[in-house]
Amino acid sequence: MYQYENLGNKNLTERIEDNIISYIVDHQLKPGDKLPNEFILAETFCVGRSTIREVIKSLSSKGILEVRRGAGTFVCERKGRENDPLGLSLITDRYKLALDLLSVRLMIEPEIASQAAQNATAEDIEALRIQCERVEQKIKEGQNHLEEDIKYHAYIAKCSRNLVVETLVPMINSSVAMFGNITHRKLLTETMLTHRQVFEAIRNHDYAGAKYAMTMHLLYNRNMIIQLKEKSESDQT
Repeated sequence: MYQYENLGNKNLTERIEDNIISYIVDHQLKPGDKLPNEFILAETFCVGRSTIREVIKSLSSKGILEVRRGAGTFVCERKGRENDPLGLSLITDRYKLALDLLSVRLMIEPEIASQAAQNATAEDIEALRIQCERVEQKIKEGQNHLEEDIKYHAYIAKCSRNLVVETLVPMINSSVAMFGNITHRKLLTETMLTHRQVFEAIRNHDYAGAKYAMTMHLLYNRNMIIQLKEKSESDQT
């Protein structure tokens, strides 16, 4: 039985979508490779065949799967962009991908936070405060906070008043979400602390403080991914 991941408050279809993507990655299926039939998938994920059909239809619309009449369901030759704008969802080495994405974020997000501290209006700051508290509430209630976390970073990009990064940061964070929550629920205290530090620096128009707080936030995640990667490699030896 395939042990699929429970992804918080997502509905059944969304959870199975995420876990079929994980199945593709874990089994190193490549574009053009065939998936098991509906019956086997339903048995594997402990759901009805109607749910599997709905999931396949949804993933097909996103360009991740392709149904060939009379032949079966295949990993799509052309990766979708609707929910995976950087086309990273089927990269097999999740730890390498996570570290590379964080390297990119370390290049740009601290500077974005600094710009946000310079340019945020009173209205921007209030919206960011509310979003910061939403993330904290999700964490304290033991719920999946990833969606609200992505929105938090998007608000910071908006506060920068730079039209390019307003689009760029949500795109990067959406791609982070696609390959799985590697550090999910492992850095809860650090997330709340550093989110709050970034917000307070932006509220106080502390350019340097915002930059350093964002750097610390991303480094916590990077260090955790390195630890998990090393543990995974150790478990395999």
